[in-house]
Amino acid sequence: MTHADIEITADLVRDLLREQHPDLADLAIREVAGGWGNHMWRLGTDLAVRMQRMDPTPEFQLNERRWLPVLAPRLPLPVPTPVRSGEPSARFPKHWTVMTWVPGDPLDRSSISRGDHAAGTLAGFLRALHVPAPADAPVRGDRGGHPKTCADGFDRLFHAVVPDGLADDVRTVWDDAVAAPEWEGPPLWMHGDLHPANVVVSDGTLSGVIDFGDMSAGDPAWDLAAAWVILPAGAASRFFDAYAQADAGTIRRARGLAAMKSLFLLLTGRNGDLGLPGGKPGWGPAGRAALDRVLRG
Repeated sequence: MTHADIEITADLVRDLLREQHPDLADLAIREVAGGWGNHMWRLGTDLAVRMQRMDPTPEFQLNERRWLPVLAPRLPLPVPTPVRSGEPSARFPKHWTVMTWVPGDPLDRSSISRGDHAAGTLAGFLRALHVPAPADAPVRGDRGGHPKTCADGFDRLFHAVVPDGLADDVRTVWDDAVAAPEWEGPPLWMHGDLHPANVVVSDGTLSGVIDFGDMSAGDPAWDLAAAWVILPAGAASRFFDAYAQADAGTIRRARGLAAMKSLFLLLTGRNGDLGLPGGKPGWGPAGRAALDRVLRG
């Protein structure tokens, strides 16, 4: 049996807690739907256990353990904060982490009804997050750079799932992003993977940000793409007014990256419809809605 084949169950989670954190082992444990790289389990009312599953390396969890306690105190929205570390063992040869639970409904299973409020909330969160990262901050080769560095990835997504009739418009947005100037500032902290499954909603607006496995230093345009990928129609301009730190070139890069992320959501949704590993059936409509918002500008 390979590590990826290990079945993660509530009994396994409880056994690991008994071995390494026995004071938490009697709390209620229940599975959280979703997740691919990591499997999530609620632990009591205020905690969660994040189990490395398909992620090929523990690097992402280890980055969260190191850096989230540094970043969380100055962020204006709740984020999951590591409180205990679970180490590989004979019972489960991968890393796992006990983290604070961020209440709310993931946006891929909910909606935003207070668009202006959500735009201001997201802008405030990203203003607080987007500060110069230290020299030893993680850097991801597949994100954080100029859009031209991921042109091959865009092309694969484009040819796989671009909707009929939209190809020329999507390509125009992407080409404009590739032609935009480089980010000239220092590498900034960024979440790196803002999409509907990685934010939570309460009372019709954003109430938390989750899954910082891709946190790294780079061009903030990667996060600013959320203006179209996460926020409802018409909220992007309100977001950029509130963020107030993005020049025209950064917005062009962000819009192109939003197009690419929308295609990723479409592909993940299609894979879900086909029953393929890692697919999420509900992501297709979210991706199409996001792409429509990108094309409207």
